[in-house]
Amino acid sequence: MGLNDSSPGAMRNGRGLSDQWAESVVVRPRTTERHITVHKRLVLGFALSIITLIIVTAVAVALSVRFDDCGGRDRGGGRGETGSRGSGGSGRLNGSRGERMGDRGDEEVVQPWKNSRLPGSVRPRHYDLRLAVYMDNFTFSGEVSIELECVNATRFIVLHADRLEVCWHEFPLISREVRGNFVFMRVHRHFPFPANQMYVVVLHRELKPGRLYRLNVSFDAAIEDELLGFFRSSYTLQRERRYLAVTQFSPIHARKAFPCFDEPVYKATFSLSLRHDSQYTSLSNMPVDSSWPDEDGWVTDRFARTPRMSTYYLAWAVCNFTYRETQTSGGVAIRLYARPDAVSSGAGDYALHITKRLLGFYEDYFKVQYSLPKLDLLAVPKHPYAAMENWGLSVFVEQKILLDADVSSSSYQMELTMVVVHEICHQWFGDLVTPVWWEDVWLKEGFAHFFEYVGTDFLFPKWNMEKQRFLTDVLHEVMLLDGLSSSHPISQEVEQAADIDRVFDWIAYKKGAALIRMLANVMGQPLFQKGLNVSTGLFLEAMRSEGRDIDIGEMMDRWTLQMGYPVVTISKNQSEQLSTHYIKVTQEHFLYGEEVRNNLRYLQWQVPLTVAVGNASTVCLESLIWINNRTENHRIGQMDDSTWLLGNINQTGYFRVNYDLQNWKLLIQQLHNNPQIISVGNRAGLIDDAFNLARAGYLPQGVPLQLIGYLPEETSFLPWHAASRALYQLDKLLDRTDDYRLFSDYVLKQVASRYHQMGWPTNGPGTEGNILQASYQTEELQRELIMLACSFGNKQCHRQAVAYISDWISSNKNRIPPNIRDIVYCTGVSLMDEDVWEFIWMKFHSTSAVSEKKILLEALTCSDNTFLLNRLLNLSLTSDLVPEQDVIDVIIHVGRNPQGRNLAWKYFRDKWEILNARYGEALFMNSKLIGGVTEFLNTERELNELKEFIQSSGVGAGPALPRALEIVEGNVRWHRLHRRHFYQWLRKPPSSTYG
Repeated sequence: MGLNDSSPGAMRNGRGLSDQWAESVVVRPRTTERHITVHKRLVLGFALSIITLIIVTAVAVALSVRFDDCGGRDRGGGRGETGSRGSGGSGRLNGSRGERMGDRGDEEVVQPWKNSRLPGSVRPRHYDLRLAVYMDNFTFSGEVSIELECVNATRFIVLHADRLEVCWHEFPLISREVRGNFVFMRVHRHFPFPANQMYVVVLHRELKPGRLYRLNVSFDAAIEDELLGFFRSSYTLQRERRYLAVTQFSPIHARKAFPCFDEPVYKATFSLSLRHDSQYTSLSNMPVDSSWPDEDGWVTDRFARTPRMSTYYLAWAVCNFTYRETQTSGGVAIRLYARPDAVSSGAGDYALHITKRLLGFYEDYFKVQYSLPKLDLLAVPKHPYAAMENWGLSVFVEQKILLDADVSSSSYQMELTMVVVHEICHQWFGDLVTPVWWEDVWLKEGFAHFFEYVGTDFLFPKWNMEKQRFLTDVLHEVMLLDGLSSSHPISQEVEQAADIDRVFDWIAYKKGAALIRMLANVMGQPLFQKGLNVSTGLFLEAMRSEGRDIDIGEMMDRWTLQMGYPVVTISKNQSEQLSTHYIKVTQEHFLYGEEVRNNLRYLQWQVPLTVAVGNASTVCLESLIWINNRTENHRIGQMDDSTWLLGNINQTGYFRVNYDLQNWKLLIQQLHNNPQIISVGNRAGLIDDAFNLARAGYLPQGVPLQLIGYLPEETSFLPWHAASRALYQLDKLLDRTDDYRLFSDYVLKQVASRYHQMGWPTNGPGTEGNILQASYQTEELQRELIMLACSFGNKQCHRQAVAYISDWISSNKNRIPPNIRDIVYCTGVSLMDEDVWEFIWMKFHSTSAVSEKKILLEALTCSDNTFLLNRLLNLSLTSDLVPEQDVIDVIIHVGRNPQGRNLAWKYFRDKWEILNARYGEALFMNSKLIGGVTEFLNTERELNELKEFIQSSGVGAGPALPRALEIVEGNVRWHRLHRRHFYQWLRKPPSSTYG
């Protein structure tokens, strides 16, 4: 699943990713001795299990009884009145009836439905699901026949259902006896248990282990106007409002669409039939196997049986989209479905093209063929996430898959590419191989996130994503979160359904990717890749390094079962007993809160530290040393007073590196005199480490400021990108202080010469500016410099942006180069009058290019006019003028505007109940909103307001509010402890030393 804005086989902290059933699916004690296996034999076992299931299930399907009609369902294609089904005939699952059950005698002594996990006494083998979809009133009705296998003798069948009107038949359960005879099992009673979103069937007698049974259930439900379960969306085509409906089941929302065993371990096959008005098209994981029309203008599509998979990967859609199609050399049909106007304009062609290439890449890399006959990419107007990797039917929000080459920037194209790469990777790591339980979600998501960069490098090698952009966009970003005391281990225990939200965060995605990258570099790429597709044991093999046996499994346990990461401090050993061949290395838990560092228990990691020794003209070969203790001494090359030490070469390790002040001075001198001696990755890493070490109090505030004094000589994009990220963080801390001009002038001084040298892009839309033809690194550096110059007040940059906007308004021709449109739009709105804001608002509504709509909407948040900002906030939440998934971005971007920070913070608190009701159940959304609105609060007053808000309204926000509180406390603490020293350094003459 992709976020807005799977792992190699055998790390010990993950439950098995093989297709085998767990011995028990109740919650088990946590252990570090769990193994994960990914290898080719999985595919064979997977295929054999499917064949067996097909044979066994075919007989049961043929002999199963027909469902009785429920009162309230009109089989002629229309709908009767919804409501009560009569006494005892149905159960509304958000009612309270089930709460009263359980005090009716000894049958209730054991109450498995009160556990948060399903009991595991029965397991599904196959679902035969038949749905009728009514787009006129946004409802659907369904019948499901579930073939069950009894594992342990039991009188209870417990499964999930949520928001469904369930109707039971007189004989809902059928047993197939040994000699082929069928027995109708008597149901004692059945009831919902809303607390755990479960439905319970109590039988008169026990089910027998090893026997097969068939459970038959009918149900009705609404096609919700929210972003989970089976939900609806709309778009406008030729001034006509059109509707579609699509599913989003991950992680626990299949139960909103049909009664099922909604935990990932309960894999089964699915046969789906969709009945709908013939003006619509239906899609699902598999191709349509047969289709037949009804006399009333309706049609029924029967889809081929799926492979065994978890419920949350089942998917379907009903829409009137069109498509474009291609095919792989192996015969896999790939289609991209979208709005007819988007398809005809070619907006989906780019995604279709790279998907074809990616299927071949992953098949070659994993040595496993793509398992299904087709792969559909579905672009929908709204979706809770960037995308969802449903097997054979991946769903994308339009902004992450539709590309208009004339108006889309290189940054937009890069992001779109990486989302597609991520989701296609999931067709192997996630769909084919699935975590047993949600605590191990980091495996599939971390692996897919890592492959965003590996797969993109395959498509566009010159982008050099894994060696460079990974550092700033993944490693540096997640270390900001993981350096908080409110962070958590990457692998977490998950008990309640409400806890699942905790494991879907940037720690799982980005830290997971960073740890997999570190492991790949420790093992070496050839062995790492071989471990994915050949042997089950390579990831647990002891590796010999520096004459020692390193157990990869034991090493990774430290990184996955402990929160946070270390800061490794390297210094020349000053001991008289040791020669200058030795260095002293210490590790400690890195935390931003200086006062909390002493309150947490001491953590230790096995750190694969690479070290190089260099001087003004050369760098020696790097050495790999393993750090296991708090303090160690290690022998490396000869050193003297002029040599410097550099750790974590190319930033392959997940930790920060600090040095003694003399070594920092030598490194800074090296950067000022000849920066190319240090690799581009380490130049970016030094900048990020220095700023964050200073913010956390490990370094004087002047060290990072003096370090970036070399930037006028920097010609590579990555160090500039690392610096700009750190400077924007400081900008939001300082933008309301009296001395802010000292800081902005310092930044402009570093930017000025390189900005003027690079200039502005001259190409117009549709020319050589497209990222596929132009130099990616050059374009991105030019864009970064323009953004810094305009953001911090360069007058020439402001004049150029205003001139572009004025030309657009006067000529009604947008000649602004696509790669810098967002910068120009924002700068123009902030500097020009209200008429420009209205012009951008009009263009936002009139354009059909989804990438253009996104940056136009964000530009509206840049205004200095608080009336307009308030207007935008109110329109975004209370009207249909702003897409539902963009409301959160509007509030966050207003909060990033110094003139809007108080407005967004107040608006967020005033509208919390509405926002929480709308987005609270969707993963990431509330967390993104809370973090975005509070991230740059930094006064004592704002801190107290946040504490009051948490006390009164904290329910339902999960870990986001405690994390927000720690960040704001850190902002206030930085002002109290470091702001004065920071400004003191800026007031010193340029020749002054740091400290």
